[in-house]
Amino acid sequence: MKTNKNRWLIALSAIAIQLSIGAAYAYSVYTKPISETMGWSPTEITYAFTIMMALGGISAAFFGGFVEKNGPRKSAMVAAFLFGLGQAGAGFATQIDSLVLFLLTYGFMSGMGLGVGYIAPISTLVKWFPDRRGLATGMAVMGFGAGALITAPVAASLIASVGVTTTFYILGISYFILISLGASYIAPPPEGFMPKGMEADLASGKKVMKKDLAQLTARQAVKTRRFWMLWTMMLINVSAGIMIISVASPMAQELVGLTAAGAATLVGIMGIFNGGGRLGWAAISDYIGRPTVFMMFFIIQIVAFVMLPGITNVIIFQVFILLIVSCYGGGFSNLPAFIGDMFGTRQLGAIHGYLLTTWSLGGIIGPAIVSQVYAATNSYVPVFYIFIGLISVALILSILIRMDIRRVERNYEKDDKVQATQQAVSS
Repeated sequence: MKTNKNRWLIALSAIAIQLSIGAAYAYSVYTKPISETMGWSPTEITYAFTIMMALGGISAAFFGGFVEKNGPRKSAMVAAFLFGLGQAGAGFATQIDSLVLFLLTYGFMSGMGLGVGYIAPISTLVKWFPDRRGLATGMAVMGFGAGALITAPVAASLIASVGVTTTFYILGISYFILISLGASYIAPPPEGFMPKGMEADLASGKKVMKKDLAQLTARQAVKTRRFWMLWTMMLINVSAGIMIISVASPMAQELVGLTAAGAATLVGIMGIFNGGGRLGWAAISDYIGRPTVFMMFFIIQIVAFVMLPGITNVIIFQVFILLIVSCYGGGFSNLPAFIGDMFGTRQLGAIHGYLLTTWSLGGIIGPAIVSQVYAATNSYVPVFYIFIGLISVALILSILIRMDIRRVERNYEKDDKVQATQQAVSS
């Protein structure tokens, strides 16, 4: 079906939105300058980031229905208002020396904007790229991962030249403009849209397009076992990834003797693998399927967590850490496409929002496990064994969900054969 919109510009619009809200991960750049300027403790300052991250997943679930009802453009504009005003409001909070206002603006407002901004373009992209769902969502979610890499040096430079308050004003306005520009172009495709050449390829048999397993509403999806298997898989994957991200530097220094500078470099490279994993794993999934990719995530992580306690080689240790982080990022980018495969695109945004509650919960569980276990044992090694058990559960679930999908597909194949036979007899 023809359209006057270019789907690659739609993808670029989605990336602009994701780059802006992904700046949230550059928060550590602000901690020391705010503490020195305002006299607030690092713990008090970190509360704002904790609130924002918790609300990111919760508001995604809350706004899922809103996105489906009002479309990506209005939803992205809501994100522009909430996130942009939240960031600029943080500047006003530092200007009047109000920690409470800082928590409300940077924490609550930005957190709400983060959630709606994250899911606003995703379901639209899936519909624009029926032939490359994984690649499409991977591009957008990679933009989210790359947001901090771009924002961190920019924010640090601005803080050094104009101060932290003005930096928040400048960046808040910039985020509002960038998200608004993305929102101005993004729109859902016409009903039944197929990219140029795809329809001919399907008709000639050159390309075979797998049908979605079902077309379900969000309310129907949450009643299926596949939803809860996927939810649990995501929760474990997120918990493992955020656990590693939260303690990578001290863990590497303690277990393999990495220097502080080397550990800082590792953390920076982890950001690249987080973003690269989002695009790479998502693109791969278009060829080998989302169930296979999730199984690979858990096999890789089980091997990594089994090997890590006994590794003394610095390079090999870092390779396994980076693999775990790539699986963490890949989980987020494969999730929307996997939802489309299993539940269809009818209410993908709402279902995606529900599943992103694992983002908030995993952000609590992962760091809580590692901090509690380390406090009790003064060692990171027991943490690895705990996650071997958890990820083994996730691997079993990934096998079960794959079997469940195949069972439904076989039933569809039988039904198609019966219908074909009936048509042949009647003709």
